[in-house]
Amino acid sequence: MSAPRSDAVRRDAATGETRPRRGVVLTVVVVLVYIIAFAGVALGILVLLSRYDVADDEVLPVSLLGASIILFGLLVVALASALARGSRLARSLLTGYVALLVALQVVTIVSSDTWDIPATVQLLVQVIAVILVWVPPASRYFTARAARPAAIESVG
Repeated sequence: MSAPRSDAVRRDAATGETRPRRGVVLTVVVVLVYIIAFAGVALGILVLLSRYDVADDEVLPVSLLGASIILFGLLVVALASALARGSRLARSLLTGYVALLVALQVVTIVSSDTWDIPATVQLLVQVIAVILVWVPPASRYFTARAARPAAIESVG
């Protein structure tokens, strides 16, 4: 029988080094980020398709707005995977991309009456997800991953 594994630490099979286990809060945040990303893509597609319901002079801005929301939604999908691995860069980029998505959704809310409720709900969920990434339970995982290479260099 093997020794029971600790909930706080796990051993990497490839390198043999121990690293902290991702907490429940961070796992919930990663799932939330995936949901946000796919909802952003869906909202962007709906905004892009709503260009057929606007006046001729508003077709280009609505098309660009929808395409931008889709693009940033897809970028957030890519960042969710890196966030799950504990990338501090992904956490910072996620914060920046969500800030841009919030700005795009405010423009969507102001410029169209059709997408006010979905854009507002998504905006609130995005802000909650970013806050959860930076609060201490999830933040400890990123700090522990950053301190690990320094500890390896001091031993070697």
